[in-house]
Amino acid sequence: MVILYKFYFCCGGYAVKRDRKILVVDDEIKTTEALKAYLSNAGHEVYTAHNGKDALSIFKVNDITLIILDLMLPDITGEEICQIIRRQSRVPIVMLTAKVEETDFLNGLHIGADDYMTKPVSPRAVVAKVEAILRRVECDELASFPVSYNNNDLSIDFQSCMVKKQGEPVSLTPTEYKLLSTMAKAPNRIFTRDELISFALGDEYDGYDRTIDTYIKGLRSKIELDRKEPQYVVTVHGIGYKFQSYE
Repeated sequence: MVILYKFYFCCGGYAVKRDRKILVVDDEIKTTEALKAYLSNAGHEVYTAHNGKDALSIFKVNDITLIILDLMLPDITGEEICQIIRRQSRVPIVMLTAKVEETDFLNGLHIGADDYMTKPVSPRAVVAKVEAILRRVECDELASFPVSYNNNDLSIDFQSCMVKKQGEPVSLTPTEYKLLSTMAKAPNRIFTRDELISFALGDEYDGYDRTIDTYIKGLRSKIELDRKEPQYVVTVHGIGYKFQSYE
């Protein structure tokens, strides 16, 4: 019997109560069964799909917490599924594949994957990866209280939308603040320009994706000691940007 439990994740004295629902997508039945067994043992509710169509159907009707996604599926490729999901959700995605070229890895990150594991994979390693990603992502739910970085060099109060640099308020434009808060709520996660437009600026934004670079430049000039060598908003060449936290 699978026991689903609710847990409390603590960060800075605050706790989040959350069900963890994992979707495993792989056309190899043995792989899905093994991962389901290990993930269930770790306390997760696990859904499985062996093709892209079923995966998207399951995702549509369930509040999925994280997706483990094989790239080589019989109907829709994992890359296509990732792109479809990324247009509507920030749910973490871990890609599984037999491809080992660096270009494949970078492409997976570019289209929105949070991490990448090459087959064959150890179920224990997958569980460890899942736990690490969820610990990071679930901090997003704790955004009602201020956070600070690098011995209070930079602080963000997500409730009041107040940003301070070395204790002094920083005057950010609404767009600059939206970009900063979006990245800071998922520290060290790489965002493509399209994702920043989608998550931070919304569907009403009708500018070019490269306009994001201009906003980032303005943001850096206000929160970085040296915007040419940024500490916080870091460029990931060929992909986009990430907020590099120094807590």
